[in-house]
Amino acid sequence: MNDTNVPEIDLTSTGGVTQPVVDRLLDNLPAMSPQLRKAARYVLDNQHEVGMTSIRDLADSADVKPNTLVRMARAVGFDGFDDFREPFRQALRERREDFPDKARWLQEVAHSGRHGRLLGEMAAAAFDNIQELYTAFTADQVKVAADAIVGARTTYVLGVGVGYSLAHNFAYLAGMALDRVLAIPQDGSLPIDGITRAGPDDVLLAMTFQPYRREVVDAVEFASERGLSVIGLSDSISSPILRFADHPFCIPTDSPQFFTSTVGTAAFLETLMAFVIAEADAEAVERIEQFHARRRDVGVYWTEDT
Repeated sequence: MNDTNVPEIDLTSTGGVTQPVVDRLLDNLPAMSPQLRKAARYVLDNQHEVGMTSIRDLADSADVKPNTLVRMARAVGFDGFDDFREPFRQALRERREDFPDKARWLQEVAHSGRHGRLLGEMAAAAFDNIQELYTAFTADQVKVAADAIVGARTTYVLGVGVGYSLAHNFAYLAGMALDRVLAIPQDGSLPIDGITRAGPDDVLLAMTFQPYRREVVDAVEFASERGLSVIGLSDSISSPILRFADHPFCIPTDSPQFFTSTVGTAAFLETLMAFVIAEADAEAVERIEQFHARRRDVGVYWTEDT
């Protein structure tokens, strides 16, 4: 290493081997030149490519020169790009998995005509998003976020656009077991209006995906300034809301279509909900049972004899 002030990375360690590199990039991002920042953002958003792609191809994909990647690596304390890339290669070796049945099925679907290819592309994207999602965080990280929700005075769940229905569904489900879980915005108000009285005893669960919605970014920054515990869901580690998040989660949203895939986000929220119920007290289960019992009593649910 050229910079003795930068801590050494143990490339032989297991689990999270790329995290120190990612942390260095994020810490140095604001001070980088525009071209170095462009390269760094591409690396942060496409970490799976770093360990398997040549420097020339990676530079082409990032729309920078190969030497820019070398200078980026040196800017965060590495001798060159090969040293920088080694943790990503090791991560691939550690996390490589074989899914022969899935691959075989996708090939069969893809060979069944134009609509078959479309089905195969959508299925492959969904599979990849789910696989990437569940290798991106640990059970402990989800548990800590769930603990924050369970212990909060009020949990505000913020989503607009594609995240609106996901936020309201999470609040609806959580509301069966916990008091004071509120989806925002409400009634045409701005997201920031919903947390004007919130404070350090509260939690904000917020999500936004590229192109990032300004009202969500503003609400997250406001919540952080007021001392709320922020759980952030976004599609890039360099997302403007994750820098303020106490519990940041990067959600894969790739799709072969023009719209953002919500498969990964929905799966994460369902997982977080499961952890919330697991961490809540026994009364939470009773409240869920009572919720459904009331609905059955008043005939909300259809049955054969109604």
